[in-house]
Amino acid sequence: MFKQILLWTAGTFVLLQAIQIEIPEPPKEIDPRNEIKAPQEIMGMLKRSCYDCHSYETKIPWYGQISPISLEVKSHIKNGRAAVNFQEWENYDEAKKEKIYHGIVKTINFRMPMPMYLTMHEEAKLSQKEREVIKEWAKSQIEEEN
Repeated sequence: MFKQILLWTAGTFVLLQAIQIEIPEPPKEIDPRNEIKAPQEIMGMLKRSCYDCHSYETKIPWYGQISPISLEVKSHIKNGRAAVNFQEWENYDEAKKEKIYHGIVKTINFRMPMPMYLTMHEEAKLSQKEREVIKEWAKSQIEEEN
């Protein structure tokens, strides 16, 4: 009985490897002029804590290639880039930029970076002070837009 359960589990795991989410490849040439412009301090925090999902600079770890974990990891990356890609910033119209700034203000204290991501990426954690700095910067950008 144990042998059958083990074989079924192993078989299911092997079959799961056939299910993959594809993340579109970054363009061959990424124009640095399209990247978001922010003070160096903000850029450092964005790159450390946000760029893995919200840019083309994604670094998928080894476990991110193995289903079912890969389904979660790649889904987050795909959805993150769809919401905002900081390397495509200048291709967004002003309304979308303002919507993203509002989103940053709302999510930076509670949902971003995602708690699940932070369990495996300690370096991406933002202190409360860093969160406040990003939030205030985003608010200032909204005021500049209006």
